[in-house]
Amino acid sequence: MKNKTALLLELWIEARTRFSNQLETILAVDLSKKIGSAPNSLGFLIRHLGDVELLFAKNVFGASDIKVVAKTVIDKYDNGEWTDLESLKTYVHFSFEKLKEIVATQTDQDWETSITTKEFGTKTKAEAFGRIVSHTAYHAGQMAIVMKYGL
Repeated sequence: MKNKTALLLELWIEARTRFSNQLETILAVDLSKKIGSAPNSLGFLIRHLGDVELLFAKNVFGASDIKVVAKTVIDKYDNGEWTDLESLKTYVHFSFEKLKEIVATQTDQDWETSITTKEFGTKTKAEAFGRIVSHTAYHAGQMAIVMKYGL
């Protein structure tokens, strides 16, 4: 029988394929695509997902070794700088590995521990983990629409 951590990791990794599978088909020319007057490009969304994964690793799960400058969270809008596909892929691979690494250290009891952040208040770690799963899926959906209809 698997413990909570193993099950939650499986859930997150599977849900994240909605994002990671798209990375296989994105070309550098796609990174500047947007939908109409929408504020964020495909490149911005990719960077944003990496930023938030690192923030979760550090602020929710306590990975104190992580140094993150979450420019997409700080700036809150796309300034057009996210145009290097390989750099973005490297960044989100790193963010995935770091979040996976710290999540894997959680005990069953840790998932019931409450944490407080300014972004979403007080939640158990399990509830907070639900936020990263849904956050990634939400933006992966946006990315799919941008890829299909964006200019």
